[in-house]
Amino acid sequence: MRHALILAGGSGTRLWPMSRAALPKQLLPLIHGRSLLSLAYGRLEGLVAPDCRWVCAGETHRAAVLAALPTLAPERYLGEPSGRDTLNALAYATAIIARVDPQAIIAVLTADQLIEPDAEFRRIVALGFVQAEKGSTLVTFGIKPTYAATGFGYLRLGESLGGSARIVSEFKEKPDASTAARWVAEGPDRFLWNGGMFVWAATCFLDCVRRYEPPTYDATRRIADAWSGHDFAATIGAIYPTLKKISVDFAVMEPASHDPAVRVAAVPMDLFWQDIGSWPALADTLDQDTSGNAVPAARGVLLETRGCLVASSDPDHVVAVLGCDDLVIVHTPTATLVCPKDRAEDLKKLQGLVAERYGERYV
Repeated sequence: MRHALILAGGSGTRLWPMSRAALPKQLLPLIHGRSLLSLAYGRLEGLVAPDCRWVCAGETHRAAVLAALPTLAPERYLGEPSGRDTLNALAYATAIIARVDPQAIIAVLTADQLIEPDAEFRRIVALGFVQAEKGSTLVTFGIKPTYAATGFGYLRLGESLGGSARIVSEFKEKPDASTAARWVAEGPDRFLWNGGMFVWAATCFLDCVRRYEPPTYDATRRIADAWSGHDFAATIGAIYPTLKKISVDFAVMEPASHDPAVRVAAVPMDLFWQDIGSWPALADTLDQDTSGNAVPAARGVLLETRGCLVASSDPDHVVAVLGCDDLVIVHTPTATLVCPKDRAEDLKKLQGLVAERYGERYV
């Protein structure tokens, strides 16, 4: 049966100070009053049955996620006691889904991207299901590059698998600027961005984990064996935090692309796709005034200001900006950020300094 798993972990540090450990970006009403998680869950309508929809995120966010997604069955929420990167989240979740449905084909989707239109997204993911159902195939979705991004991984495409699907001959991690420019110049028939979404048969993925990362396989199988038992919380609490932090791209997808026993396929996702990983990226999704300013604030007054993002979570607070260009200005009741747009990718370092100086309550 077809299942969908939304990964909704992560702290969203590059959207600080609105995104906090207690309320990360995927739960914030950033897009026309809706959260990225709510939008991602809505895209599942008509793609998989309601009882085949799963969310994996931090255990500390269980109540908030279930409140945001009232139709998600509580037993379909898979909580992580701590963040251990994507391999462990996916091995744990896939092992549990396989206990419920040993024949499961799982679409792995994310909660930090804006994707439109929904109908086209569902059509493309359905193509991914078809490829994964052929057996021994791990499917990833490739995004057509729109600029020479250094913050995304890339897929080098090989031979055709029929239709739009292509063999992935190589996964290429985040390149430097000149390399990214060269790959983008070769065109989308040769390179696509790695969209971070996948489809696979649970048995195929878990077999890859068993062969490439046996400690993770053994540990997550023990966790899955305890699922729904009275000692599950103690089992996952003891095992999960000890797992090696590593991404699924490094641990599984890269070695699988060179493994003759496995086929890695890419299905192009040719639609509007925006990774909401930073304030400038969010600004690109919002309506802008004639001076290129995006103002997701209830009360904002801008004069002789161009290319700025001005945001506020306080509906009674006025943010007034005079004579500024290309800034990110974000106000919350306990922290305010001002930085040049081209430095927004460095927020993690600043956030760490805030925590060191004033305590974790500010992050």
